Amino acid sequence: MPGLLRGVARTAVVAGTATAVSNRVSRRQAGRWAAEDQQQAEPQYAPPPQYAPPPPAPPPPPDMDTKLAQLKDLAALRDQGVLTDAEFEQQKNRILSS
Repeated sequence: MPGLLRGVARTAVVAGTATAVSNRVSRRQAGRWAAEDQQQAEPQYAPPPQYAPPPPAPPPPPDMDTKLAQLKDLAALRDQGVLTDAEFEQQKNRILSS
């Protein structure tokens, strides 16, 4: 009987060792696969690129009422003698072309 117990004990030790080694290998492989999956998944979850804000919109062109008011002020300056006729024509063309 002592030989039988020794054989059973040896089998139990071998089986226990094999189970422990097998579990350790499985955990190590699972850790490696998880690390690989994480590395592959990182580029997919990158934050979106930052874009520069759009440039400000150009100011709206002056409306006709504003142009008429400027022309009236310009004519008043010409009538007062502040502007010459050539200066008046030059400023009038600038206002009308804007």
